Amino acid sequence: MGSLRTLALVWVCCSLEGREEVTVNYAESYYNEIPDDEPSDVTATTTPCASRDLSRWDRLFITLEDSQMRQNTLLQHMDDLVKVELQSLRDDMHRLCRRPENSCMGLSEQVSLGFDHAMGQLGEHQDRHNTTLQQLLELHRHQAASLARLESGCVVGAGLMKAQMKSLPLALKEQDARSSTDGAKMERTLVALASGLQQFHDKLSAFELSAAERFLPSGCETALLFPMRSQHIFALVTPDASMALRALTICLWAKLTQSQNRTMLFSYRTTRNLQELQLSLARQSVQFVVHAGVHLVEARNAAEDGDGEWRHYCLTWSSNQGLASLWLDGQQVAIVPGVARGHTLHDKGTITLGQQGSPAGLDGDGDPTLAFNGKMTGVNMWDHVLGAEKVSQNSRREGSCNTRGNVIGWGVSEIVPHGGAQFIN
Repeated sequence: MGSLRTLALVWVCCSLEGREEVTVNYAESYYNEIPDDEPSDVTATTTPCASRDLSRWDRLFITLEDSQMRQNTLLQHMDDLVKVELQSLRDDMHRLCRRPENSCMGLSEQVSLGFDHAMGQLGEHQDRHNTTLQQLLELHRHQAASLARLESGCVVGAGLMKAQMKSLPLALKEQDARSSTDGAKMERTLVALASGLQQFHDKLSAFELSAAERFLPSGCETALLFPMRSQHIFALVTPDASMALRALTICLWAKLTQSQNRTMLFSYRTTRNLQELQLSLARQSVQFVVHAGVHLVEARNAAEDGDGEWRHYCLTWSSNQGLASLWLDGQQVAIVPGVARGHTLHDKGTITLGQQGSPAGLDGDGDPTLAFNGKMTGVNMWDHVLGAEKVSQNSRREGSCNTRGNVIGWGVSEIVPHGGAQFIN
């Protein structure tokens, strides 16, 4: 910068030779052109070299340096964005490939190769841009050396000095044009890279959706398979606490293969009440029964009829308020007040999955028209009402089976399959 100021000093001195006063217009802030014609009304003067007009050239080179700093900042910012996006996609790949390892391997290699190729192109454009900047700096050094040779006297021919000073903005503009061209190429490369990343992201999303349909919800290592509708196929559950409850929450995952008039998901019955507590499906409706079937909570047109996808079902009930609600995939689909208000569930009954069951849990005592056909996992029961946020968290596909109830806990409480029911991975 010191050499550049010296250049400006020499030019001012030589321009002022033989003149009394020169007026310079600074109204334009960045690219003030040096006038080609000499003022016609100047007179000779012996004023020595002065430094009052150095601010114009200061602004010119400060602007050039600011442009370089902005380009470097933009490059660094884009590089950081690309690195963050690459890391996020690699994390998604590792997470998705935990189960379908063989299916993900080829896609992961393709993604890695595409990323490496794109990063190589980006590195090449960065190298070319750095080369342009080096050339610009070399030009600055050359002009500084020229100023040092001319600094010995202020009385050098004004015409020669003007020619050299005019060549400086022209050279700077040429270098700026080259830099702009490289910047445009780099921008196109970054746009292409972003487009490629979006395509890979779409493919990963489609693959994740396909995997979600084929595999269990994340965190649920096993599931109960009910291969067909039969009165002999069901599972008995032994709770870890007393069933004499005045409030409860039941949640489970179910993947229905076939639904007819009514399909039983969860049933609790005692010798005193054969329909003490039931959660069932009736084609596109979800039903919840408490206390001998007198109180029914129903969400109509809330479920698909045998859509073959995993759905999350929850029911809550409180005896104090008599408030009962049904939840499907984390969304409340029904709420009814005054349901079995003041009632307490009878203890020492039988909990059956996939069938209406019997008081003693006898094989073959069920109803084939109520039998469940499909898969079931993540069955949990609490002795209190869960809030909306907890129910929503349990309905998420990732980590939903990591939370277990204190009355029935999936993977902790004893669940015994009967007939053709069996545990699968």
